[in-house]
Amino acid sequence: MTRGDALALGVSRLRAGGIEGAARDAQLLLAHVLGVEVMRLSLERGEAVGASEMAAFEAALERRVAREPVSKIIGQRGFWGRDFIVTADVLDPRPETETLIAEALAGPAPARLLDLGTGTGILAVTLLAEWPEARGVATDLSQAALDVAARNAARHGVADRLTLVRSDWFAEVHGTFDLIVSNPPYISEAEMPGLAPEVRRHDPHMALTPGGDGLDPYRVIAAGAGDHLAPGGRLLVEIGNGQGADVQAIFAAAGLEDVRCHPDMDGRDRVVGAVAPAP
Repeated sequence: MTRGDALALGVSRLRAGGIEGAARDAQLLLAHVLGVEVMRLSLERGEAVGASEMAAFEAALERRVAREPVSKIIGQRGFWGRDFIVTADVLDPRPETETLIAEALAGPAPARLLDLGTGTGILAVTLLAEWPEARGVATDLSQAALDVAARNAARHGVADRLTLVRSDWFAEVHGTFDLIVSNPPYISEAEMPGLAPEVRRHDPHMALTPGGDGLDPYRVIAAGAGDHLAPGGRLLVEIGNGQGADVQAIFAAAGLEDVRCHPDMDGRDRVVGAVAPAP
């Protein structure tokens, strides 16, 4: 079977399984199995696919039809131009989270930054890679997630500037920071049953929801910001659909200033930013 034949078979199976974006997913899975760049599939459609490679491709297709995300099958996800290691122990990075990176980079480079609930490490690692003079601390309650973040920090050359701490939010964090970022669990308990199977079955529960109304992490972050955000320092958090007004109110009530909501590329409220008051 040629690469073109294998790709056509993959697209057909994924479409039959009700997978949206079947063509793109089939390309990513086949390229992963073959160990080539996606673009080479169209350039080398006539190349033969070996029996073992075809078996591995078919196994990957079965996993995708079972609604396992492509990133969890191939073990990585692209984010802000870099590939990050992804495992079952971490939240699958979303393209919308790049909104937070864009807002952070629009401001001054911090000397020291903090990433709360780092997961894969995409926020801290990306920002440190973009700001070569900055240093950072990244926390997570999951040691398995911190292990993934450490691998990503090493992959992208920032491990010597990033300290990873197992912590329940600010509990084990010391000192102040010029920038605090977080993509916390924010899905309400009531919303959990309606999530796509790719999310509900394959992302860690603790990375998706804090229970209740989904706003408790923002209350904790707002309460701790006063002790850990340097005067004039910035706070940026990702939010869920419809949470903009509530999170802005929480931050304003905590004494933070210049509280604003920033939309993502689809125009949905995605990031709330605030500034610590000057002394």
